[in-house]
Order: sequence, then C-alpha cells, then structure tokens
Amino acid sequence: MVPNSLGFAPPKPDKLRSLGIMALNGMFDEMDGVSVLRQAVTDILPDDIAIVSSFGADSSVLLHMLAQVDPTLPVYFLETGKHFPETLDYVRTLETRLGLTNVRWLRPDPKDLARFDPDGDLWETDPDSCCHIRKTEPLDGEIAQFGGWVTGRKRYQTAERGVLPHFELTGDDRIKVNPLAYFTDADVNAYKIAHGLPEHPLFAKGYKSIGCAPCTTIVAEGEDPRAGRWRGLNKKECGIHFDFNGAIAKPVAAMEKTLFKDGAFIADPFRGWAEGDDPATVRYTHIPLKMFLDNRAAVLANPHPNGLLVSPGDKIEDVAADLGRFASVAIAFPAFGDGRGYTSARLLAERYAYQGEMRAVGDVLMDQLTLMRRCGISAFVVTHPATRKALETGHLTTVNLFYQPIGTTEVPVGTRPFLRRAAERETEPA
Repeated sequence: MVPNSLGFAPPKPDKLRSLGIMALNGMFDEMDGVSVLRQAVTDILPDDIAIVSSFGADSSVLLHMLAQVDPTLPVYFLETGKHFPETLDYVRTLETRLGLTNVRWLRPDPKDLARFDPDGDLWETDPDSCCHIRKTEPLDGEIAQFGGWVTGRKRYQTAERGVLPHFELTGDDRIKVNPLAYFTDADVNAYKIAHGLPEHPLFAKGYKSIGCAPCTTIVAEGEDPRAGRWRGLNKKECGIHFDFNGAIAKPVAAMEKTLFKDGAFIADPFRGWAEGDDPATVRYTHIPLKMFLDNRAAVLANPHPNGLLVSPGDKIEDVAADLGRFASVAIAFPAFGDGRGYTSARLLAERYAYQGEMRAVGDVLMDQLTLMRRCGISAFVVTHPATRKALETGHLTTVNLFYQPIGTTEVPVGTRPFLRRAAERETEPA
C-alpha cells in the first residue's frame, strides 16, 4: 500500500463501513481470540495489517495465536534503548520458539535523541516526551503503510481499557484489532499453561506489566496489573494507543507542567539550585551566578546540561565569556522588583547575543509577559492561575507605544515626525 501525501495509507472504508464496527464486534464470541485475529488478517485487512508487541509479560499469548494464523506477518517491537536485558532476550526466545519470521525492531531517530535526550534521562522529567520520541514517533512512520494493526491490550488491565472492543475504528480511518480484549488474567495464565509458553524472565519476580526499565516496577498483590508502569504519575499509556481525541488515557496532568514555551505548557527539565548541590555534578539545574563564579572551574568541567540563574544586582558582564556553557538562563523577577530583570534580558539578547533559552522565573504575572517577550525572554515558569489561563487562551495585553524602545524598529513616544520617518527608513529593506 502506498502512503498518500499526508503520510497515511489510503483508508479502505468500503468493507468496514458495510459491516459496521458494531456489527463486526458482535460477530465474535468474547473469548475466541484466534478467530478475531484470523478474521482481521485473512478477510478484513489481507496483506494490510501488522502486529505491535511489547514482548512483555503476556505477549506470548497473542504471538502464539499469530503463529497459528500467519507467522510471516510483520511484528513490530519498539526497541527504545531503555528495555530490561531480559526483555531483549525474550524477543529472541519467542521468535525462535514460535517460528516468527518477520520480527522488526524499531528504534528512535538518533537525531531526536541527540536533540531532546542527550543524556538519556528525559524519562525523569518528562516521561510523555520520552515515550513520544522512543515509541510514538518510530511507530507512526512504520504503521502508516498499513490499514490496521493488532495490539495485545485487555480490558482487565486498567479502568481506561475497561470498555475496549475487539475492533476499533481510529480517527485516521485505520482499524485496531484487540484479540485479547475480553481475556481475564486467569485466561491469559491458563492459555500459557495449556500451550507450554515460556514466561518472561521477570514475571516470576513480580513484574506483571513490563515496559522500559526506568519506568517499570514490581506490582504488589491485589494491585492493578499495570500499577507498576509510571508509578506515582498520572500516566497509564505510553501514547501509541491515543486516538486523536486522547480517549484511551490521559497523559501527565497539565497542572504539573509549569514551563510555558513554544505556545504550550510543558514539563520543565530544569530545577532550581538546592542546598547541598555539588556544582561539579548537578544536572539540569539553574546555578546562581555567584555560585558559578565561586566554582567556575568545577561548573565548566561538569559534563551535564545546566543553566544559569541571574538575580537582580548580578552583573552579566562577569559571565559574558561563559554564557555558551549554559543551555538556559533563568532571570529572577521578585515580587515588587525594580525592573532590573528586563535590563538583564536585554543585555543577554542584544549585547551578548545569547542563543540559548531565556526564561523568566519568580513573580511572573500576565501584565509582564508582553514586556518580557520584548526583551528577549521566550519561556516562562508560571504558577499564577490567571496568568496560566491567559497564556493558554492567548488573551494577553498588547503594548504598541514604548517610552524605552528596543532594537532598531521601535520608536519611543514623543519622537518628532521627521525623526520617526528617518528611523523607519533605516529599517526598510534596500
């Protein structure tokens, strides 16, 4: 199948529409997973379907069914670079044991990793983005060539999956097939035993749902089988099963994201300096300017990404030669400040041509944002509810006349007409 200009395979709606998804779901017994899979592979989407498998705790059941239906079908495994070694071994074990001949390992784009996760620790601060880079992006490019795909999801796994049908029509006119939708935990275990399927090496140790190693923990007796995934976060899915409306599950709560940048609130990879921090080893930390000057050699030798915190009264010129060391500069705006933060921002942007992220921290309120942006600040750490809402909706105040111009294009109030025209001519293209 040849993708269209949007990167998606041309939809095949005729047969799906004639059957109707609801009628299609009603055709199959709740437990007959093999029949569901065979119907999808041989009748509904022949030569136009693939399987996506995590090769986790329950994956052997679906893959065993596949071996009965068509062992040559493409099976995609998302090799994120963060899996347990036992999972990688398990892929090869099942591949050999079940006679699967078309297992394809998908890896994240090295350029994305270098840009967004150079140290491999993005999962600590922004698990949604980590999943997007390592799972969603690689899979989207591959699955675009198919009219549908098969998953191993089951209703009992989470409350969000509790309404999962055998067949789903997604927002891009693809069909997802869930042969195990109605399987219970007991059904899965019984199937493994009946067919002598090898267990994932970590299953006996208490890992009931197995994903990337940093984001997977042991599940206690009586817990939700996926409770060990992203424990402590409002996150139950990696993102590959979100439809266009995010109906399956919600990502990390928006209120946990306080950094407004590039038009949206995102999780902040940086943190503030804390007592006891070591300048030689901290990472993704805004180091106070004075602390940097007192420990300049240690900070410059520190291999991790870090930022600089500039407070009122700090002299930018003292660190001008080292600004390139910092991925971010945070400018503090204390309550009832005197405006020196704006001066610091202009010095960084105009005199020293700082190219990294420049952010405002502290008492950041909606009536300041326009002025901050004029001075070169492009990111804002915001906790004030009204300011958050103004940013989210784009309802910010605008300023058209300035007593103190910035750059060469702004003209201060009171400028005589002939001088205004001269300034305008200087900015006109030749």
